[in-house]
Amino acid sequence: MSEIESEPSMRRRSTQDALMTCSTPTQNHSCEGLTCPRCLMMTKTTLLAENEVEAHKLANNYKFGFKKWKSHVTQRPLEDRSAIVKELYSDLNVVKQYTGSLFTFGNLLYVLLFGWWVALLYHLIAVIMFVTVVGIPYGKMCCNLAGYYFWPFGKVIQKHRPATYVWFLLGYLPLVLVHGLASFIAWILVITIPVAKLNGRAIAVVLLIPPEQLQIRQLKRIEVPLDGEVVLCCYHAMNFYYYKYTVIGINVFAVNLLPLVIVALVLGYGDAENRYASSLVKFALSVIAIVPLSHYIGMAIASISAQSNFAVGAVVNATFGSITELTFYITALIKGSNKGNKCYEEVVKSALTGTLLGCVLFIPGISMVIGGCKHQEQRFNSRSAGVSSALLFISVGGVFAPTLFSKVYGSLICQGCTNTTQNESGPFECSDCHFSGLQSTLFHSHIQPLIYTVSILLPASYVIGLIFSLKTHNHIYDIHISDRHVSGHGHNVVIHWSRWRAVVLLVVATVFMSACAELVSEHINPLLSNSAISSYFLGVTVLAMVPELPEIVNGIQFALQNNISLSLEVGSSIAVQVCMLQIPVLVLFSVIYPVGFNLLFSDLHLWASIFSVILMNYIFMDGKCDYFQGTALVVVYLIIMSMYFFAPSQSGC
Repeated sequence: MSEIESEPSMRRRSTQDALMTCSTPTQNHSCEGLTCPRCLMMTKTTLLAENEVEAHKLANNYKFGFKKWKSHVTQRPLEDRSAIVKELYSDLNVVKQYTGSLFTFGNLLYVLLFGWWVALLYHLIAVIMFVTVVGIPYGKMCCNLAGYYFWPFGKVIQKHRPATYVWFLLGYLPLVLVHGLASFIAWILVITIPVAKLNGRAIAVVLLIPPEQLQIRQLKRIEVPLDGEVVLCCYHAMNFYYYKYTVIGINVFAVNLLPLVIVALVLGYGDAENRYASSLVKFALSVIAIVPLSHYIGMAIASISAQSNFAVGAVVNATFGSITELTFYITALIKGSNKGNKCYEEVVKSALTGTLLGCVLFIPGISMVIGGCKHQEQRFNSRSAGVSSALLFISVGGVFAPTLFSKVYGSLICQGCTNTTQNESGPFECSDCHFSGLQSTLFHSHIQPLIYTVSILLPASYVIGLIFSLKTHNHIYDIHISDRHVSGHGHNVVIHWSRWRAVVLLVVATVFMSACAELVSEHINPLLSNSAISSYFLGVTVLAMVPELPEIVNGIQFALQNNISLSLEVGSSIAVQVCMLQIPVLVLFSVIYPVGFNLLFSDLHLWASIFSVILMNYIFMDGKCDYFQGTALVVVYLIIMSMYFFAPSQSGC
């Protein structure tokens, strides 16, 4: 499916020549040969990589369809980043010619959230300093700092001579506590990270400098370089681009959600009797905890894959790529088998179907809507989309073949049939009608062997699809290295996580994922028995889409970058994985550890999946899309979810 360009300079030169020879795109544009980039866009998907390691990561991820979070395994040189990103990582000790207004909504909100109580504590400390007489210099500095931290914008704190001793001996500890609390709250809110930096620098630098060595100045709008060292200077309290911020390669949201994993595990295993939290709270915490863990697992997979050869990358991706979903499915099946509760199996089947529906309808649909609003009409690689559509047809046909077989040759069994007309030839009203189940002779002699046959053929089809995409027709995708960092500056590639560090984090995150999955399956039973929401709806929404949040984010980001081909591949590849890898693994696990999992799905799962794949194939036929087509997919998805919401639960659930 991908090819890493070994001669990037020659490829770039040929692309530039093509751009010069290709006529301006018009409505009557025609393709001549293979030199026109616009024509190539309709037959190829180009993935840009910044260096060889990133290219290797992209190649492995897109070959095997595992795209957990759109992250970088290497450090990106800050000098080559955009001005917006540079500002995110800048220290608050730089004076710039700032001409904007300081009275912004974010700065005013800072005063309401942080400024007033930080300044209040400084004033209290100042009173204590004045009372002690010997602390009068400290008291004056506390008053000055109170005014600064109440409104720090457009002011600087300067240091005139090297520090020789630690001051604020009496008030240092409470000030550290209040600054630490303000820094923690601001960091958790993400967009207020400048406030977190402000308070963090106060703890690390400002409070350790003697008062006579500090000077607080109000800056003018345009000011020449100042005399003395600037230790703190802040212009704004909020920056909405901090969603891009990373810590050692990990997105700031995943970092902030990591303590939630600890809280979920401590409450889940330490409060077995639900004294401090109900089952609903523990269920919600455990589900949310899966999100950062999936980020760490995906980052570790990408790091190992990018630094290994093809074989190791393939094994790591195939082994751990679906670990998030499979961990929950297997844990729930074991829990249901031990409790003798068939509802767990139905929840797993609903989650599998919900993942399929979300990846076929919602992910491409929402990507088309958001991308179409920005770019009006987008074109995608119809050739690769056709391969994915063919694999999806094979997948859905194989997965639901046992269900169709049971309906054709099975016997319809009904209970509670009554004749309300008092006429023997009149109509009967029956309830709980279903086809002959697992105990019938038909299942053991015909349906079960068919399930095993399908579970062998589906992975074989997946392997054939990989050979087609990777070996015989690898020209469908084209990965080449961009010249931004390779030839422009010659930076050494610095990798965030080494192989061993990635392996350790992968193992630890997988263990935590198993523990969270156990808590989800443990505390889902009260929801199934006491909630008005059906097990169908719970499975196809929460349990299906929470692990797929990375795919949703990736699809939207690719669409905004006018690379809708990758947005569509995100959903298609995950849907193919569900049918051709995850379901056969569950069948194999059921053989080794009998948990009663089979491929007999309800009618709602069957027809919703078949209709979704047909609709997706129809939308993808012409190789172009807009927000209207995306809206159609999203609306159909919401209609199907409404059907699940109003559908009655399986008998006994």
